[in-house]
Amino acid sequence: MNLAREAIELLGQVARILWFEGTKHGLRDREWMALRFLSRANRFSRTPSALASYVGTTRGTASFIIGELERLGYVERKRSVTDKRSVMLSVTQTGKKFLARDPVNVLVDALAVLEDDGKIGFRDALRHLLDQSDAAEQRHHTDICRRCIFLREDRAIIDGKTEFTCRLFRAPIAEAEVDLLCTSFEHHRQ
Repeated sequence: MNLAREAIELLGQVARILWFEGTKHGLRDREWMALRFLSRANRFSRTPSALASYVGTTRGTASFIIGELERLGYVERKRSVTDKRSVMLSVTQTGKKFLARDPVNVLVDALAVLEDDGKIGFRDALRHLLDQSDAAEQRHHTDICRRCIFLREDRAIIDGKTEFTCRLFRAPIAEAEVDLLCTSFEHHRQ
């Protein structure tokens, strides 16, 4: 069998853990995806529009998902301090605790036992697939700020401290944020 085809077929079987019929622990697959995303998203991506983009749904469906997560006490909405028309979403402490029941934890645990080289190779292979798919479809996927073309890194000469700026949003980025997900991510083109 063609190894590339076999790998993609295995990936499809793994994907069934992510996208399932019915509910697991009271949430549907897209609700889990939304909760997972919001727990890892940077402040620019914790909006209903960004969530809709990430989950691959309409803004109306995203609003329904947000409403359900809010009703359960896993997510809260707050008006943006900078733009009163915008809503910022955040995972509550209850939501963070609930993520311990996430169905994908079985996959995380299975990957965790691999050597670091194996984990890095697996991650990089998936990123390669996404990057190639993005190029073919002329679209962008979500990824971490650290890999984004819009991230600017400045090292201070005097104290050696590194400061980060998002050139797209023209805003400073804390070092802790550079490994968070952003739906405005764009990778460096070769």
